Amino acid sequence: MKRSFFILLSVLCFACRQTPSNLPVVGFADAFEDNTIEQAKQGFVDALQKNGFDEKNGTVKIIYRNAQGNIPTLTQIIKYFISENVSLIAANPSLSTITALQNTKTIPVFMMVSPTPALMKVTEPDGSAPKNLFGAADNLDYIDTSFLLMAKIVKPRSGKLNVGMIFNQSEPQSVEAIARIKQLAEVNNINLVSLPVNSSADVLLVTNSLLSKNLDAFFANPDNTVFSSFETIVNSCNKANVPVFTSEAGLVSRGAVAAYGADIYQWGFQAGEQAAQFLKTRSTAGLQWQMVNVRKRVYNADAAKKFGLSIPADFEKVD
Repeated sequence: MKRSFFILLSVLCFACRQTPSNLPVVGFADAFEDNTIEQAKQGFVDALQKNGFDEKNGTVKIIYRNAQGNIPTLTQIIKYFISENVSLIAANPSLSTITALQNTKTIPVFMMVSPTPALMKVTEPDGSAPKNLFGAADNLDYIDTSFLLMAKIVKPRSGKLNVGMIFNQSEPQSVEAIARIKQLAEVNNINLVSLPVNSSADVLLVTNSLLSKNLDAFFANPDNTVFSSFETIVNSCNKANVPVFTSEAGLVSRGAVAAYGADIYQWGFQAGEQAAQFLKTRSTAGLQWQMVNVRKRVYNADAAKKFGLSIPADFEKVD
């Protein structure tokens, strides 16, 4: 009798843990721990809640995983989501998007903090985006404005403005960005000194190597390694009295002087709105990936004061 009772209890407990078949399940994959891309995750979740998909109310289940910068772990996370038959995959940032697309052609992938499919090199042979790719992406057009801001604000120590950069040579969008910036620097009489890194472990050594070359400023480009190692970059640059500028608005509160770029929270919110539309209809009809639609000009008052820099009036101060 006791044995039968415990068997029944076990079955009931197991049943309680099961996800109802009609409950949408979101697999959210972060590639690494980072305060900036965390804003995109919050935006995504807030957009779901706004549209009635809230874990607290039992209207959605979100399985969150963070790969902590480890690519094999990220692949395992995506494969786990697939095995769980999630309704959709939320991918943040580009490394998560690329990994998701490499492992599924059927589950909708909603990207955020990612470049366009062409820049990620995930397009189909005919140049079109993968049929299961949605969310919001960005191109490199805004980098011109961000990069040239330094020439308006920073006074060269001698001759040309001397700007340093690092880039991860294994990230397609970062390689594209550095190629674009090199051309931009040449046309605008700026001396660009750039060095490649392979991982976050290289950042301190390579940044210090650049800082030994009498830099006037450092430019933090859209690069996952830059995101995850930004405090290392800022600390080194501050010690060398070199201001950091960036094209990523979310990095300004972390120590960059100024930026013109996408609002990271709104980027995630935009992807979340699209994901919510899919969850309401359970159909991707009428959906396609979009260009990010909210940009802002922001500056860090403390950083600007530290380096004695005057910021244009159309830039908004952030804490």
